[in-house]
Amino acid sequence: MIQKYFPLDKNYILEKAQLDQQEELITYLIQFSKEFYLSQYNPLGIVDGTIKSIQSHETQYTDRLEEFYRNLAAVYRFKFGQNQLEFLFDGDDHYTKYVQDWAGTFKKWLVSFCMKPNFLRAVLELTVFYPEGKKAELAENRMKTFINQHFELKIYKYRGIVRKLA
Repeated sequence: MIQKYFPLDKNYILEKAQLDQQEELITYLIQFSKEFYLSQYNPLGIVDGTIKSIQSHETQYTDRLEEFYRNLAAVYRFKFGQNQLEFLFDGDDHYTKYVQDWAGTFKKWLVSFCMKPNFLRAVLELTVFYPEGKKAELAENRMKTFINQHFELKIYKYRGIVRKLA
């Protein structure tokens, strides 16, 4: 993968921090989505086939959500990234600060994402119900469309991220 930042750009450190947390945060995303679904859509705890599937699901793979995670990380760099390192007076290095900032923002965003039924449905389809073929592609596309609509951006494979014009 070719990186197109300036040398000594803060975004190199930020991107490394995001990629190093990928597995951990995707696993968190899956667990949080399942718990959120159970608490919001099954508050009485009635157990049927769907609920049994969600409760018995063990997260063993995260590959179906990697593209979503990387797109979300890119949006974060686009919105909050700068090319100049800031002065840190608390003794932490920049990598540690970016790990904490990204994880905190990711978890905060996740709460608002889960309020949207389409997001929850797509996460559960890609993980718990793990469809094959067209359904998986539709869920992956739904995740990308969700990012585009939520942040009012358009993500292009080769052109990068562009703000939507009103």
